[in-house]
Amino acid sequence: MRAIIGLWRWRHNPLRRTTDLVEAWLALAALLLVLVAAPLVGAAVGASAQDALQQAVRNQRKDRHQVAATVVKKLTRGPLAPDPETSTARDARSRVTADWTAPDGTPQHGTVIAGLKSPRPGDHFPIWTDLHGRIVGRPLDSATALTHAVLAGFGAAVLSAGLMEGGRRLIVWHMVRRRYARWDQAWDKAGPDWGKAGTGS
Repeated sequence: MRAIIGLWRWRHNPLRRTTDLVEAWLALAALLLVLVAAPLVGAAVGASAQDALQQAVRNQRKDRHQVAATVVKKLTRGPLAPDPETSTARDARSRVTADWTAPDGTPQHGTVIAGLKSPRPGDHFPIWTDLHGRIVGRPLDSATALTHAVLAGFGAAVLSAGLMEGGRRLIVWHMVRRRYARWDQAWDKAGPDWGKAGTGS
């Protein structure tokens, strides 16, 4: 809005310099870019991120399988284990030795984190594995992928708007420096006699 007011104000002003008009047009162009180009950049980045993340969701769902594991024994707490008196979600997870069958039918045995507060031998709990029974992380779900894509698009829009405004400010800063340099040259030409009677000023 300031850009439009600035352009209108400088239209027929006799004190208007070319740099004033350039600065006002630059502010208007930056405003239009922030209002139009930044959202388009954000939408493009968000759509691209959404496509990539949804493809990752599909791949992970195809490659990762939830299987039932059976507790063989609970492992004792180490010196760095969390305090049993606290009530965080992390405390509801225990390290255990467990058996499970891979999706390809091979039996597996190993140390895993069980989502059980007090695991006992024979307790069952779900784990995620690859086709050969190796432990993997839970697959990314569509809602989380969408959230990440929206955040990526929003971040790209904000970043592009910031870059456009930063570019405008940098150009204006260079214009102001040139303006001050011209003023210094004009004062140097006027010399130390400026304002004295009979010096032609």
